[in-house]
Amino acid sequence: MHIFGKILGAFFGFLFGGPLGAIFGLFLGHQFDKARRFNQAGFSTGGFGNGPSQAERQEEFFKSAFAVMGHVAKAKGQVTQEEIRLASIMMDRMNLHGEQRRAAQDAFREGKDADFPLEQVLNKVRISSGGRFDLLQFFLELQISAALADGDIHPAERNVLHKVASGLGFSADQLERRLRMHEAAFRFQQGGGFGGSQGQQQYSGGGQWQQAASKDRLADAYSVLGVSDSADAKEIKRAYRKLMNEHHPDKLMAKGLPPEMMNVAKEKSQEIQHAYDLIKKEKGIK
Repeated sequence: MHIFGKILGAFFGFLFGGPLGAIFGLFLGHQFDKARRFNQAGFSTGGFGNGPSQAERQEEFFKSAFAVMGHVAKAKGQVTQEEIRLASIMMDRMNLHGEQRRAAQDAFREGKDADFPLEQVLNKVRISSGGRFDLLQFFLELQISAALADGDIHPAERNVLHKVASGLGFSADQLERRLRMHEAAFRFQQGGGFGGSQGQQQYSGGGQWQQAASKDRLADAYSVLGVSDSADAKEIKRAYRKLMNEHHPDKLMAKGLPPEMMNVAKEKSQEIQHAYDLIKKEKGIK
C-alpha cells in the first residue's frame, strides 16, 4: 500500500495550514501515491522523457490495452469469473503465455483498481501511438471486442466505452458507429444471428431457416463494412478498401502495433474480407 505521500502531505499541510491544510495536503499526497503506484506498474502518467524506443511504446500500448479492459469490465460492479474468463479468451487469441500473459493479467488487475487513472492512461496511449488514427482505432475496437465477447454490452460498459473513445479523440457518433459494426460482426461470426445448438434446431425445421439466416447474415455483412444494402459496387469497394487499409496487420505493425496483437488484427481483416466476399457474390461484383 502506498501511503508515504499521504502521510507527508497531511503532516506538512497541518504544519503550515492547520486542519484545512492537512486535508489539502492529504489530497496532494494521495495523488502522489497514486502516480507512484502506476509508475511502478508500468503506467507512467507523465511524458516519455528523452523519448521511448519502439519496443517501449509497444509495451505501453500493450499494458494500457489490458488495463483499460479491466476498467471496462469493472464498470458493471464486481468483476466476475465470467469477465476474467473473457479476458483470458482475449489473451488466448493473442497466444499469450508465460511472462507476456502474466503482464496482461497484472495490467487487467490494475485496471480494476478504484483509483485507476483512465484519462492519464488514455493520454499515454495517444502519445505512445504517435496520434496515429489506425492504432487508436485498433485500441478502441479492442475494448469493444472485449466488452462484446459475451454477446452483449452492458449499459455501464457502454458508458465507460464512451469515456475511452473521448479520451482517444473519437466522438460519441464515431463510437456508436463502431459499436454497431462490431455487434454486426459478432452476429456475422455466429452465422447470421443463429449460433450453436439453437441454429441447428432451427435448421432441422426446413429450408425456411436457411433462407432467413442467409438474409440476416448478408445484412450483417453490410453492417461490417458500414454500408447500406442499397450501396452500389463503387461505394462497397471503397468502404472495403478503406477498412482493409486501416486494419491491415502489416501496416499496423509498421506503425507500432505490439506483435502480440497481430493475431487479433489478422482476425479483423479476415472478417472484413469474408463480409466483402459475401456481398460481392450477392451483388455480382467483379
